[in-house]
Amino acid sequence: MNVETHPFEPFLPQNARLLMLGTFPPSEKRWAMKFYYPNFTNDMWRIFGLCYFGDKTHFVLQDRKTYNLDAIIPFLQREGIAMYDTCTRIIRTKGTASDKDLQVVEETDLSAMLLRLPHCRAVLTAGQLATTIACRQFNIPEPKVGEYVEFHLPPSTIHHPPSTIHPPLSTLRLYRMPSSSRAYPMSIERKAAYYQTVFEYSRS
Repeated sequence: MNVETHPFEPFLPQNARLLMLGTFPPSEKRWAMKFYYPNFTNDMWRIFGLCYFGDKTHFVLQDRKTYNLDAIIPFLQREGIAMYDTCTRIIRTKGTASDKDLQVVEETDLSAMLLRLPHCRAVLTAGQLATTIACRQFNIPEPKVGEYVEFHLPPSTIHHPPSTIHPPLSTLRLYRMPSSSRAYPMSIERKAAYYQTVFEYSRS
C-alpha cells in the first residue's frame, strides 16, 4: 500500500497560544484549497466563522466551492492559532480520510512541536484518533468531548536551551473537541459552542 507523507508544512505562528491537531488531511482529490481542513464538506472553517464572526459562511466562497485562504491565514496569525496533525505518515487502507481507515506509519513529535511555540497555552484535538495519539504521547488520560486535561511537557524537553521551552512549572491544557467532519453526529452550532470555550481560554 502507498505510504503518504503529510502534504502541508506545520503552520506555527510565533505568537501561537493554541495548537490545533487533527489526524491527517484527506486525499488531494478532495481538497478545495491547499491548507488544513481543505474538504469543502468539512465544517471547521464554518465553526471558526460562527465562533469569531457569528457567521458560518464568513470564510466560505460558496460560488467557487472553496474557502477564502487569503482571509484565513492572516486571521490565524492575528489570533495566534497554530495547526498541524498528529500523523506525519499514514497508509489509507480504504482510500478515505476516516480515522478507522488510516494506518499510522509515523506519528508527529508533538513535544518537539510545542517547543517551537513558547506562548502556547492549550492543545486542541479534533477527533478520536488525534486525541488518542496526543494523550499517549503526553501520558495523560483522554478527556471527554468538550473537556480538558492539564499536562506538562515530558521531562526530556528540559535539556533544551531555556529560551526555547516553556517554564518548567507551566501547565498546558489538552482540550478534546468533536470532529468537524459532518459524519460526526452533532449540529455545527453545538460543535461551535464547544470550540468557543477553547478559543476563549487561549485568548485569556
